[in-house]
Amino acid sequence: MGKIHSIESTGLLDGPGIRFVAFFQGCKLRCKYCHNPDTWDLNKGKEMTSEDLFNKAKRFKTYFKTSGGGITCSGGEPLLQPKFLKRFLKMCKSNGIHTAIDTAGFGKGDYEEILKYTDLVLLDLKHVDKPGYKDLTGGDIKELFKFKKALNKSKTKVWIRHVVIPGLTDGEKHIDKLKEVIDGFNNVEKVELLPYHTLGINKYKEMGISYKLKNVKPMDERKLKILQSKIV
Repeated sequence: MGKIHSIESTGLLDGPGIRFVAFFQGCKLRCKYCHNPDTWDLNKGKEMTSEDLFNKAKRFKTYFKTSGGGITCSGGEPLLQPKFLKRFLKMCKSNGIHTAIDTAGFGKGDYEEILKYTDLVLLDLKHVDKPGYKDLTGGDIKELFKFKKALNKSKTKVWIRHVVIPGLTDGEKHIDKLKEVIDGFNNVEKVELLPYHTLGINKYKEMGISYKLKNVKPMDERKLKILQSKIV
């Protein structure tokens, strides 16, 4: 059994082609810019079996074939439910469906086994060093390094994403270090800098949670393009 927060049947932003996106419930990180705080608590969400989830996903197999799409396990953090995730991915692969994981690489281990059934990892690279990672996410970057080790051993393709936050992750030195960190990953096909936005603030108000970046303005798109050119 697993916990699912929600499902998007025809996603277009979570990997190649048309995607069936399953948002897994639960996340150990508390990123200051997180726009889905409602996915944090692993005790919430809809309980499902991997078979239940697969039966929902396979109905869109025709769309996957025509668009070059497939399924994406997002969150929350899908790696926090390793047994459920692995079983679901294995079922998809056995049925010829392209698989992707949208993750921060911060789970409970068993990474090498999970990656055997994963075609693509969309890696949300939070920060470039231990102090910055701890300050931004509340977590220890060592767990990401464990995932990186397993990822580099695998043949799984990687798309790296990094949220650029004014005053926190938009400095030139930070971007230079980011490029160094990215160079340490194998099989990277794509790197995308994402602009910080404030679309999730209302959720924090509804849930009675303090939003730590309330005085930070959205990222300037022109500056983002300049920084993106330094990464490519």
